[in-house]
Amino acid sequence: MTSSPHHDDPGRPFAARLQTPDLAALNQTLDRRNFLRRTASGLGGLALGTLLGNQAAGAPANEQALDAFRQRVAPRAKRVVYLFMAGGPSQFETFDYKPRLINMLGKSLPDSVRQGQRLTGMSANQAALPIAPSLYKFAQHGKTRTWVSELLPYTAQVVDELCLVKSLYTEQINHDPAITFFQTGHQLPGRPSIGSWVSYGLGSENQNLPAFIVLVSKNASKDQPLYARLWGNGFLPSEYQGVQFRAGKDPVLFLNNPEGYDGADREEMLTYLTQLNQLQNESWGDPEVNARISQYEMAFRMQTSVPEVMDTSTEPDEVFELYGPDSRDKGTYAANCLLARKLLEKDVRFVQLYHQGWDHHGSLPKGMKNQCQQIDQATAGLIVDLKRRGLLDDTLVVWGGEFGRTVYSQGRLTTADYGRDHHPRCFTMWMAGAGVKAGFSYGQTDDFSYNVVRDPVHVHDFQATLLHLMGIDHEQLTYKYQGRRFRLTDVEGKLVKGILT
Repeated sequence: MTSSPHHDDPGRPFAARLQTPDLAALNQTLDRRNFLRRTASGLGGLALGTLLGNQAAGAPANEQALDAFRQRVAPRAKRVVYLFMAGGPSQFETFDYKPRLINMLGKSLPDSVRQGQRLTGMSANQAALPIAPSLYKFAQHGKTRTWVSELLPYTAQVVDELCLVKSLYTEQINHDPAITFFQTGHQLPGRPSIGSWVSYGLGSENQNLPAFIVLVSKNASKDQPLYARLWGNGFLPSEYQGVQFRAGKDPVLFLNNPEGYDGADREEMLTYLTQLNQLQNESWGDPEVNARISQYEMAFRMQTSVPEVMDTSTEPDEVFELYGPDSRDKGTYAANCLLARKLLEKDVRFVQLYHQGWDHHGSLPKGMKNQCQQIDQATAGLIVDLKRRGLLDDTLVVWGGEFGRTVYSQGRLTTADYGRDHHPRCFTMWMAGAGVKAGFSYGQTDDFSYNVVRDPVHVHDFQATLLHLMGIDHEQLTYKYQGRRFRLTDVEGKLVKGILT
């Protein structure tokens, strides 16, 4: 049996191993069995080559799509910091004041309000759906006289900077699909995250840091898991995935040199690795190879830039006092808010903070109090800090979770304790900064915060508006994958013009 030229020989150059087989030798024993055996890899190679060729051919088309939308929308924001409250914060204990409920403790939710809407399996079998008014008081704040819960005293002080959107809604009633829907535009995993779409569309303004950085609070309750796919690149090239920064010795995993290596060793290794990757790219035309090369190069530059940006020791005491005492403890929500400001100063395009612990099916009054204490001062401090540095004018700040909570109590209801189930039909988020109206409330819910009665805003509408503020037409930012052009908002989404300046 004639040996194949594809057999590995450590002494042969890499390029030589990519030569085509000797067809004359193959023809000497071209019976059916040998044909199938010898051409299996060749047929596979043809298929692989076709697939890679399609990918390579699709890249210029995607670049043309980028050029098209970049000329259509004038950006209002240069960067985004998205404060995601995972678990679904209750609108009743934060921003959606419902005074009529005060005298309705324990009364059943009217059927005319529920309108047959589905419930989760956690409360669907309850004998009754008793109304639970908020245990906490509300007061009007700022020049706009906006109602804010007593749980958020620091946020109340900056309420004139906020654009409250009280009429968000989604179709997803459970955490995983709801969070995935908000972050990727689809309830099933596999799509690119919103930060990845922005990174892909706009690129980076800082060549020494990723365009999309993720921070997760270490001091939050882990009532619901977070998955790295929430900031993943999906089918976009891997260079657009979010990079998680962590507290501790290694802020970015696998970034530091291995033991016994120094910067010169790493640079020499990357030089040879780049040559191999370029050779592979020339041979197969795989665009992912270029993404891999750029990631290695970015990692090398980050070895210097990351320690610098993670170091908050030079911040004056008044900055730590602004963000709260937790801001000195790296990895907490407050410390991450301070770090987010530093990243935004470095022109990182998209900074995402995740803070878990908002899933209060029971003991909600205690749980909400603890959560608000963790995030209130730091959130307000971030707004103040950005504004006084002149960054709020071109930075968009977003705060909110994946859905709201029910007006009725889940489980036992008393005058001092109750829980709330998931509620996707209406909930509150807010934005601040570049391009949105300050001191403004948009949308309205009914007296039970159960249904939207004015100006509904779907998740895709929110996504379309965020992209618009970044200078992206959500209908034009597409990526061709498996024969279809995908976008963050799928086939939906409309601009929420009422909140724009």
